[in-house]
Amino acid sequence: MRQRKFFIGGSIVLLAIGFLGYSAFAAAATYYFTVSEVMAQGDSAYQENLRVNGNVVSGSVDQGSAGRVLKFTIFDVDGGDSLPVVYQGITPDTFKVDSEVVVEGHLTPDGTFQAHTLLTKCPSKYVPAE
Repeated sequence: MRQRKFFIGGSIVLLAIGFLGYSAFAAAATYYFTVSEVMAQGDSAYQENLRVNGNVVSGSVDQGSAGRVLKFTIFDVDGGDSLPVVYQGITPDTFKVDSEVVVEGHLTPDGTFQAHTLLTKCPSKYVPAE
């Protein structure tokens, strides 16, 4: 009887740990789309949580007066499509024009991407300033 209780309790604990691990992995393993892929989805992309990869367009960065709202446009190097982005939050120090970024959020019906997360891609090799 005692071994049976131990086996049932251990099984419940292992199932709970497995479920939590799977949930964390599924949330972290979100695929990111290019701008062209998001534009090709059309209406089906609205209100879906997406990650989009693109480069920041020169001259498109507009930091709001409060400093917490950042508006910019990203483009797909391969496809040439562009997507306006509105991000509200703290801007990463490595964010700059022509840098590669990944934004996470949702596409609104007016064609603007509302981002709640902004990730900048760091260069694979750092070179000292000349």
